[in-house]
Amino acid sequence: MAEEPLTSSQPSPSPPSSNAAPLGHSVIPIVNKLQDIFAQLGSQSTIELPQVAVVGSQSSGKSSVLEALVGRDFLPRGSDICTRRPLVLQLLQIKRKPDGTEEEYGEFLHLPGKRFYDFGDIRREIQGPLTIFFSFSDTESPTGLALLAPMASKAETEREAGGNKGVTDKQIRLKIFSPNVLDITLVDLPGITKVPVGDQPSDIEARIRTMIMSYIKLPSCLILAVTPANSDLANSDALQIAGNADPDGYRTIGVITKLDIMDRGTDARNFLLGKVIPLRLGYVGVVNRSQEDIMLNRSIKDALVAEEKFFRSRPVYSDLADRCGVPQLAKKLNQILVQHIKTLLPGLKSRISTALVSVAKEHASYGEITESKAGLLAHYSFH
Repeated sequence: MAEEPLTSSQPSPSPPSSNAAPLGHSVIPIVNKLQDIFAQLGSQSTIELPQVAVVGSQSSGKSSVLEALVGRDFLPRGSDICTRRPLVLQLLQIKRKPDGTEEEYGEFLHLPGKRFYDFGDIRREIQGPLTIFFSFSDTESPTGLALLAPMASKAETEREAGGNKGVTDKQIRLKIFSPNVLDITLVDLPGITKVPVGDQPSDIEARIRTMIMSYIKLPSCLILAVTPANSDLANSDALQIAGNADPDGYRTIGVITKLDIMDRGTDARNFLLGKVIPLRLGYVGVVNRSQEDIMLNRSIKDALVAEEKFFRSRPVYSDLADRCGVPQLAKKLNQILVQHIKTLLPGLKSRISTALVSVAKEHASYGEITESKAGLLAHYSFH
């Protein structure tokens, strides 16, 4: 049955309480800090951190959903451009200035101390490292997927990585600070594509699916499955791959995009109600900016106003207000992620403490250590 209450034996998140949003200011930054530490240390730890992975086909509207959640244009676009490395996107709510003005900026983990106030510069910084090719080797990556290192030019890539053989599995990590977002952390994964473009290998789809599964198969990972409403919803790539990793639908949140361009006389009501493919965490329907809107530089703020008008003018969605619109999606993601972290945090703390003891003992056997990874983790993990 769709969206039935979660049982106590199921570790997945349940519908959150009203105090969940304030709690996000404490628990989500803890996990963000741990993710940053593990990324900087190059940790190969088996400790799994709570996260939300975003999956969808290349034309599902995934980028538009992420930009709508941020409220700004910042992702690369184009028919031959797609995310080819995991983009870890941490949205952090900050207060407005005392005079009421807003400050919004981004920071990349690989550029510590540098703030990007121009979101066009954020796009360019993302796009540069992302224009890379895939290389696959079971022996070169724990997940079986390896990605070419981001270089400033093809010449540099070939010199440093040896043509198409150089690989890295590092993520791109971006923090967005804004008074207009809720605390959410998302991992934007490559869109599933059927046809190779440019120099992509012929088995690009299989490689992308392997990469996606390496994330979403983990019980600690929530799945945001993005599906366009103008496609065959019952055969959605996103819902199918999510179903492979989460067959009971305990960890998957469905997002139905492009509701405004469905065939005349059709709607997504039954999908949003969970009557077609049930998901315990439910669905949210959204309306994306069209390609024309993007070309005309229509603001996301204006698009959100148009989205609200769309749902208000469609009686079929009038009683589904809590399942329609980007603001509802942001609220749902924030609350579900907070509840998910709360559920996993005690076990996570225990595993990290056990790992710290083990590392401390190992370091003690080497004699006096001036600074250790264990010390760095101990300092940041739960303070």
